[in-house]
Amino acid sequence: MPPDSSRPGIVHNDHKLDNCVLDEKVPTRITGILDWEMATIGYPLMDLGNSLGYWVQANDPPDVAMMRTMPTHLKGALTREEIITRYAKKSGRSTSNFNFYLCFGLFRLAVIAQQIYYRYYHGQTKDERFKKLIFLVHILEKAARQYLK
Repeated sequence: MPPDSSRPGIVHNDHKLDNCVLDEKVPTRITGILDWEMATIGYPLMDLGNSLGYWVQANDPPDVAMMRTMPTHLKGALTREEIITRYAKKSGRSTSNFNFYLCFGLFRLAVIAQQIYYRYYHGQTKDERFKKLIFLVHILEKAARQYLK
């Protein structure tokens, strides 16, 4: 685990494309960010790791591609590595231990999927979409383990 940051910041805790409001005329311009209820003060690289946990790029393995919910795989979309490099340049923060944050982001998503699946499995929710979340847990675990190496 990397040491704590001496430069904490605002951490959204669910920053991803579908929580962004885009300009109608310039869709590459973000005009707002939604869902701030989990925001806190912390280390911004945690937020980036959480965001990239959702990121599925064009060259990801087929099982990872199955969990894609946003158009991050389309031509012109940045890769995870390009985002990390751009973030480091613009923020002045070191990303040398970034695999820790990405692994944490994937693990975080696996925990979220597991708790939703648990509720479905125990009949606490009847939404059939949740039946397949156990497969997502396994995909996320496998992806997180790749970053542990």
